[in-house]
Amino acid sequence: MKPSSRRNFLKGLGGAALALPWMESLACASPDTTVPKRMAHFYVPIGVVRRGFFPGEANDVIPEGNLGNVMSSLGKQDPYFSVKPLDKLTPTIAPLERMKHKINLITGMDRTFQQGTDVHAQCASCYLSSARPYTIKGTAWPLDRTLDHLVADRVGTGTPFPTLEFSCNSHRDNKESIYFDNISWYGTGHLAPSIRDPRKMYQRLFSTRENDRYRDVTDLVLEDAKGLKQELGYNDRQKFDEYFQSIRTIETQMDRLEKMRSELAQVDFEEPTEAYLPRGEYIRLMGDLMIVALQTGLTNVTTFMVGPERWDTPYMFESLFDSPRSHHQMSHNQTKMIDDLLKVDRFHMEQFAYLVEKMDNIDQADGTSLLDNTLFTYGSGLGDGSTHQYNDLPIIVAGGGRSVRSGQHINMPEGTPLANLWLTQARMMGLSMDRFADSTGTIDQLAAE
Repeated sequence: MKPSSRRNFLKGLGGAALALPWMESLACASPDTTVPKRMAHFYVPIGVVRRGFFPGEANDVIPEGNLGNVMSSLGKQDPYFSVKPLDKLTPTIAPLERMKHKINLITGMDRTFQQGTDVHAQCASCYLSSARPYTIKGTAWPLDRTLDHLVADRVGTGTPFPTLEFSCNSHRDNKESIYFDNISWYGTGHLAPSIRDPRKMYQRLFSTRENDRYRDVTDLVLEDAKGLKQELGYNDRQKFDEYFQSIRTIETQMDRLEKMRSELAQVDFEEPTEAYLPRGEYIRLMGDLMIVALQTGLTNVTTFMVGPERWDTPYMFESLFDSPRSHHQMSHNQTKMIDDLLKVDRFHMEQFAYLVEKMDNIDQADGTSLLDNTLFTYGSGLGDGSTHQYNDLPIIVAGGGRSVRSGQHINMPEGTPLANLWLTQARMMGLSMDRFADSTGTIDQLAAE
């Protein structure tokens, strides 16, 4: 078998294609072993409960089973600039404890709401554009070409997919408009549609035919892969086996969810069938697909929506509740449901932490990890879902490697535009830009000296 670079494809008998990750044994076959820069955005809808997420706004310790009992010793976000080591993590952020040396908590980031559209719709659709209010003509939305596509214009020209848009909204009821359910836009009024179905995303990535006898990509390519495997060293054979096992695990997870959906369809539920699909498993499956796409060089830029804004359709947050619950409805009843909301916020952070750790365990050609070469940002377009506030947004930046100074809590001065972070990231990704949207500067404390 002819040696192949990590971006080449193994093709099976059915026309399926599978991209290889980087392997040391194949490095000599590739004239370019430069590790690419990557960017990914993990979007959480409806904001967070402030007292669980932000330092200084809750007790240091919230007793398990009594998460809402945090009314005493409440603090307030410091309106002035400060930078300090990221020490003790708040209850919502605690799942990132093992990775806190590779993350930055950034507080004090604000956005400006432009009157004329729904607050939830604008917070999602304009999250990555943040155009200056009333500057986009002919539309009620301050929505311009989003950061992911501007970055892809620079780093996505050599990949099969300039960008990939992932969504974990499995519902099909189309309750709200596209502005509630998408953060990636080619430009004003031009949506970059996301893929919600894991099987469809899998088919897009690996070109599988929609035919049962061609569904298992690993079965198709293993015969061709045997020759390549013989050329690999011991460590790369281990990586090779782990990689194919991860692909097969993804296939197994998809089959399980599809079988569950089929079985649930036979039952008369008041909620949509998809409400009973395990939420965490669904998010992690889509996240695994995103990581494979980044790992193999299929794309360098992704967006990942955990869920849509304001939809009242319920989800099964397994391990949290006995029945499906609506995140949006809970957010507007914080007085009675504070414990449940804090659990949901931590649940979402656990999914983000899972992806951060998995990316950090994937080796790259220069000895760094996939996470080290990816700006991976957790964020929401609202600071608090119950009050619809656009200030003090919850933002965490993971990864970035040598270009980022990590392990910090960066508290920006009150009123700092979120677009300052996007301008900072655009420059880190190699773009030469003086300004992005309504930015007023960059976050210099994020960049390594």
